[in-house]
Amino acid sequence: MTTPAKPLDFFWFIPTHGDGSYLGSELQQRPPEFGYFKEIAQAVDRLGFPGVLLPTGQNCEDSWITATGLATLTERLKFLVALRPGVTLPTFAARQTAALDRLSNGRLLLNVVVGGNPAELAGDGVFLPHDERYAQAQEFLTIWRGLVSGERVNFDGKYYRVENGRLDLLPSQERPPLYFGGSSDAGQDLAADLVDMYLTWGEPPAQVAEKLASARAKAASRGRELRFGIRLHFIVRETEDEAWRAADRLISHVTDAQIENAQARFLNQMDSVGQRRMAELHSGRRDRLVVSPNLWAGVGLVRG
Repeated sequence: MTTPAKPLDFFWFIPTHGDGSYLGSELQQRPPEFGYFKEIAQAVDRLGFPGVLLPTGQNCEDSWITATGLATLTERLKFLVALRPGVTLPTFAARQTAALDRLSNGRLLLNVVVGGNPAELAGDGVFLPHDERYAQAQEFLTIWRGLVSGERVNFDGKYYRVENGRLDLLPSQERPPLYFGGSSDAGQDLAADLVDMYLTWGEPPAQVAEKLASARAKAASRGRELRFGIRLHFIVRETEDEAWRAADRLISHVTDAQIENAQARFLNQMDSVGQRRMAELHSGRRDRLVVSPNLWAGVGLVRG
């Protein structure tokens, strides 16, 4: 007998970097204001969506503080908050995790973000090359998992040393689950070892299938199973024609110069394998944005 497939969970998005009707334009843009975040969170909580993603980056309001505020104003909604190895200490992150999980009555999810833009990482004081960042994240998450699981942690690694670390106040959940997306071999190894939900971006189905098969095999070799998620933005209208017109409007103010600058930044400044895969789907060309039936890469012209 086959096990019935579990229904998909659809999460919403809190636009902590601002929101608007057009990409690449200041026309009809909204600043990142907590009052607006509150409207979104309470609406999707009432409608029954199980969770929301809060992005992270230099241009975003802090995801932990924003989620804390929104958790006090919602009832069921879960918050997928960025956990940044290398930007903070694993012991401090464990205490934050426990506090927010208790405050929200067990509604915290963690999105592990190792980072793919060396220039932005340098602004945060992180100067490790690509694969070393994942090695550091491996140590970080090993310590973090032990602490939030109630263990007394002693650890002596290349990047961290902890003696008799502990949490006196534990999370509401047994351990808040870890979400993570990384397309490189180093990223998939980290996922196979330590995370719960492996994420991919919206690539053509054959490429997604190949990536997930690789991650699944790596996890199986360690005696583990992964769950999977995908990050897509949906354009929903009454008809397909209306949806495609909405897509065209979204990038109607984007200039060729903006596209050229953004694509150069993605390919030359960033060392993210996943970002490179996304950019190569269309190479910045407006006539190559339909990368699979009903899968449109227009947002990726100017947004990472």
